[in-house]
Amino acid sequence: MPAFVLDASVALAWMLPDEAHAAEARRLIEAVVEEGAVVPGHWRLEVGNGVLMAERRRRVPQGTMAAMLGRLAALPIALDPETAARAWDAAPTLARRHGLSLYDAAYLELAVREGLALASFDASLRRAAMAEQVPVAGE
Repeated sequence: MPAFVLDASVALAWMLPDEAHAAEARRLIEAVVEEGAVVPGHWRLEVGNGVLMAERRRRVPQGTMAAMLGRLAALPIALDPETAARAWDAAPTLARRHGLSLYDAAYLELAVREGLALASFDASLRRAAMAEQVPVAGE
């Protein structure tokens, strides 16, 4: 069983050297290496977009996206096959209840459905997880 649901914010903090939560991200990624993680279906797009934005803002050298994403691809991270099916029922309910984007609510929905902790540096998502009785990894 995976250790937790992994939010894009943790993956980006692990890869981008100037992120505030880099040390905590390294600890969480070590847990992923040991136990694995699961992510919603849109995760790769969200992480890829974060790296692309970092390139455009010159936070990382141009052309490093493939190498950075390759590091993530080597980790035992499972893509949830049910994200799209849940996007029109459970996730919108959670998004409305907690003022989240549908993207963030998909992480929470997955954690609730699988009975897993959530690893995220997003304060709103962490508060929503606690309100839903979902453990927050690293707490």
